[in-house]
Amino acid sequence: MLVEFNSLSETSRVWIYQASRSFNAEELEEVKAGLDQFIKEWTAHGSELKAGYEIRYNRFIVIALDQTNTTASGCSIDASVRFIQALEKKYDIDLLDKMNVSYKQGEFVAYKTLIDFKKMAKNKSVSKNTIVFNNLVTNKLEYENHWEVPAEESWHGRFM
Repeated sequence: MLVEFNSLSETSRVWIYQASRSFNAEELEEVKAGLDQFIKEWTAHGSELKAGYEIRYNRFIVIALDQTNTTASGCSIDASVRFIQALEKKYDIDLLDKMNVSYKQGEFVAYKTLIDFKKMAKNKSVSKNTIVFNNLVTNKLEYENHWEVPAEESWHGRFM
């Protein structure tokens, strides 16, 4: 069951998929249509899943699932990963590689490999105050309050 992202509770489970590049306007419309269709049909053991999504900075797909009545099963999570893998293939983009880092440079979102980010930290090209995206948040409350944070407040801080 597709619902507005903002209507989901703070305890809703969150998955964040960061893209290796921004989606263009045409791709965004297609991705949104695909997400609408996927979430409308998303189930766990035949029961509807109450979920929503948003796309931030034209590159982060954020899916939230209210598990109050129905929790995600292994099969339903696998289905969502297959959906994301299909997007990767269709748009020739990385969405599942967790060994990359996104951070802000002004209003621009930069994307680097973890190795490059570590080098940048060592060279002082990024600092403990650099705004990073902590894609390890697990629920909507954490997402809203601890997703976009200074590096020192995230797992990225160990490189500073």
